[in-house]
Amino acid sequence: MSVTGTHIVVTGGGSGVGADIARHFAQAGATVTIMGRREAPLAAHNLPYQICDVTDADAVQSAFAAARKAHGPITTVIANAGAAEAKPFAKMTAADLTAMTDVNLTGVFNVWQPALPDMQAAGTGRLIAIASTAGLKGYPYVAGYCAAKHAVIGLTRALSLELAQTGITVNAVCPGFVETPMLDRSIDNIVGKTGMTADAAAASLRENNPQDRFIQTDEIAAAALWLCSDAARGVNGHALSLSGGEI
Repeated sequence: MSVTGTHIVVTGGGSGVGADIARHFAQAGATVTIMGRREAPLAAHNLPYQICDVTDADAVQSAFAAARKAHGPITTVIANAGAAEAKPFAKMTAADLTAMTDVNLTGVFNVWQPALPDMQAAGTGRLIAIASTAGLKGYPYVAGYCAAKHAVIGLTRALSLELAQTGITVNAVCPGFVETPMLDRSIDNIVGKTGMTADAAAASLRENNPQDRFIQTDEIAAAALWLCSDAARGVNGHALSLSGGEI
């Protein structure tokens, strides 16, 4: 499972899942460039970083060019940046839906595309989206998020076939609820809207997992490491559920 000597780009790398993925890959011997919108969280990790918003294609192109100039061709892109907003469908606006697709879907497109020339020239590469079980099933009150994550799975499956004979694989990792600051915000949102206690709100989310627990960031990092290994060279167009058996 060696990634030594490879150059990995991880978006949303300043905190949560992205930060743990970056840390695991760096410990495994890869050069890791993390990307995000805010400098302070990126700078805290003692890793190379570039500041960009994944919804801004021009900024992404510039960030990739700078990363490539500093650390060489990019061999893997892990599209982790994302956001979720809870709202009843009847109260959603078109702008709400666009906001979800901009970061969760277009953001993946924007960071995968500029890495392709390096991978095609090398005859190998890995494109990985950190999606969600929301890309495999529906959840109430997050229709926009579910729609965007379903689209990411479609993009993954289509592109995997397009690149199948190039040595580049395209896969998605689909965790259930992950114990991160994003989960904390979801719990706070439930508390604020329902009056439930934080413990009760957490339990209502945790019960989706048959193991009655939240997924941990190191599980996602380990899955990404495996997908980048030679052992996973035949895994292509796959949506890997990390959900304790939920789906």
